[in-house]
Amino acid sequence: MIILITGASHTGKTQLAQRLLKKYNYPYLSIDHLKMGLIRSGNTDLTPLSDDNDLTNYLWPIVREMVKTAIENEQNLIVEGCYIPADWAKDFEMSYLKHIKYYCLVMSESYIKNHFDDIKKYACVIENRIDDYCTLEGVLQDNAQALKQCKKYNANYILIDKKYEIEIDL
Repeated sequence: MIILITGASHTGKTQLAQRLLKKYNYPYLSIDHLKMGLIRSGNTDLTPLSDDNDLTNYLWPIVREMVKTAIENEQNLIVEGCYIPADWAKDFEMSYLKHIKYYCLVMSESYIKNHFDDIKKYACVIENRIDDYCTLEGVLQDNAQALKQCKKYNANYILIDKKYEIEIDL
């Protein structure tokens, strides 16, 4: 089984992947780690501050083929990161799709406005964010865009609205 977890920054993707790793013993790949490895090794001129679309266009083809390889080898894998496009399913034949579960984490506008201090507080629960440029306006905009894309492509999403509770059973 392949679990794809995406969503805007600060929605808890890495924390969810870590919880699923502990619960199901599935390894996980952080697309941010892949990104930084490719950037630091000089394999791309992109930077951590490059446009998200440019990063997605560069990283998704690599991640997509890693997912296919894991499926072909009957391996379980959790892949988490911002760089999974909402129209991801178009890149897989049905023989692959039946092995993939996709979840996009989206925080509602009201949740963000009512819990922004918590969002900032929990930003480094799993990973140390050296430069965290998290702003209320940015979080609102990123989550609205993620929701819009999910609806456009009929992609599965988990709406975080009143309480932050995410449970995924495989």
